[in-house]
Amino acid sequence: MCTLTGECNIAERDVFGNCCLCAKIKAMTCQEIVSDLKKQRNPKNIAGMARFGINPRTTLGISMPYLRSWAKKIGKNQKLALELWETDIHEARILAGLIGEPDKITAKQMDHWVAGLDSWDVCDTLCLNLFDKTKIAYPKAKFWAKSKIEFTRRAGFALMAGLACHDKTASNQKLMEFFPLIKKYSIDERNFVRKAVNWALRQIGKRNKSLCLQAMKLAEEIRSIDTKASRWIASNALSELKQKLPKLK
Repeated sequence: MCTLTGECNIAERDVFGNCCLCAKIKAMTCQEIVSDLKKQRNPKNIAGMARFGINPRTTLGISMPYLRSWAKKIGKNQKLALELWETDIHEARILAGLIGEPDKITAKQMDHWVAGLDSWDVCDTLCLNLFDKTKIAYPKAKFWAKSKIEFTRRAGFALMAGLACHDKTASNQKLMEFFPLIKKYSIDERNFVRKAVNWALRQIGKRNKSLCLQAMKLAEEIRSIDTKASRWIASNALSELKQKLPKLK
């Protein structure tokens, strides 16, 4: 088994037991990675991704399993992540989110990346694989949620969902601090925002029984606002949380 990735079984190895392919990938430059990504361009996949709301502007149509495999072989590398982001290529930006280092990325860099978002999948990759592991994740989630820009606001609520899912040390009270923002922006009719608001509410509610009950209470309050977006957010969340409640502790 390759000592670089812990999973590769390629026969050809160097003197340290690493497969030569993995070692080569780990040492690749931004330009070399982009060149390889472009070779994988798949027009059929691009069209399919567009049907799911993924912006096709710079998309190459490469699958997430392929990108995750590459990210694992490359390893964490903040310098390379910054270079990949600046290429403006959809899949390169996803790779940036997968290999970025939470302890090295700065608040300014996070804001810069969020300002450049134009597709929900890149947004969610950043929030659930990198931003949610930073020390400033909670204030950033609140700050971005208040933005009028669609994908910046989505990033705020996607980050809330990521924290509810991944931050096992967070108290109920800390997660409930997101509730006023969830309620306030439940009237946002924009598709990528309302889905993220709903996602944040559901993820917090699925954390434990106490939070589930609080989230359901909030959902009822949101439903009473009586707008198209708020009714959908509340109804969808309540449907899932009512099913989850008996299984939670």
